[in-house]
Amino acid sequence: MRYLTGQAHQLPGHRTTMAAYPAAHFRFAVADGVATIELDRPERKNPLTFESYTELRNLFRGLADADDVKAVVITGAGENFCSGGDVHEIIGPLTKLDMPGLLAFTRLTGDLVKAMRACPQPIVAAIDGVCAGAGAMLALASDLRYGTARSKTAFLFTRVGLAGCDMGACALLPRVIGQGRAADLLYSGRSLGGEEAERWGYFNRLCAPDTVLAEAQAFAAALAGGPTFAHAMTKKMLQQEWNMGVDEAIEAEAQAQAICMATNDFHRAYHAFAAKQSPRFEGD
Repeated sequence: MRYLTGQAHQLPGHRTTMAAYPAAHFRFAVADGVATIELDRPERKNPLTFESYTELRNLFRGLADADDVKAVVITGAGENFCSGGDVHEIIGPLTKLDMPGLLAFTRLTGDLVKAMRACPQPIVAAIDGVCAGAGAMLALASDLRYGTARSKTAFLFTRVGLAGCDMGACALLPRVIGQGRAADLLYSGRSLGGEEAERWGYFNRLCAPDTVLAEAQAFAAALAGGPTFAHAMTKKMLQQEWNMGVDEAIEAEAQAQAICMATNDFHRAYHAFAAKQSPRFEGD
């Protein structure tokens, strides 16, 4: 398999701007602090390849140092989100790899989920149509999911003879929808319709197919215009506290909140509220 390394434009102080990121395996654009990633192989329902896995991982890693991206939207072209790993370009070649090669691949896919969870920007997935396999994991690794009634989400790993524990599914999915419901989806590999997904808490919101991307981008824009340092801290604590007891979590949040209280954003907000004005957040 071939590994690609996308490089963002370097700025002084090791900060970067992502607007000119040379994406090779998906569409990428930045506008008003919101980065939009569009998986763009609509004729195949936007499957992933070895190269796109790697480029997505590198992109999310690079966002940690991005000055111009405050929130991220990930979506798919052509009325589908993502059909998972490409049958011809991934599944077929995997049947010919030895164990070290297979482990290198499964670690790569897991690294993508780790990079999404570790990047400081909130990620909103805009999901329509097919959202299956690794595509379902991209959606699950996002912070919020906007879907449509006609969407179909399937963690279909067991249907091809694999365990349902791919890319962190057995850790992440029960925390979003509960252990029993996660077991239902991971054992059966069945499709979860949009309305059921909203009832179960997998989708944060149901939208019309022609507005789901715009609504996800509007929410991301609202986040980008808010206290982005505080949002990054919130995301960090949401991830970090999974492995803590309640007492540890309370102490960790005390420290996180004290750090936020030292920011200029917090001071600006106080003075704005005191003056009966709307606060202007700058992320510092």
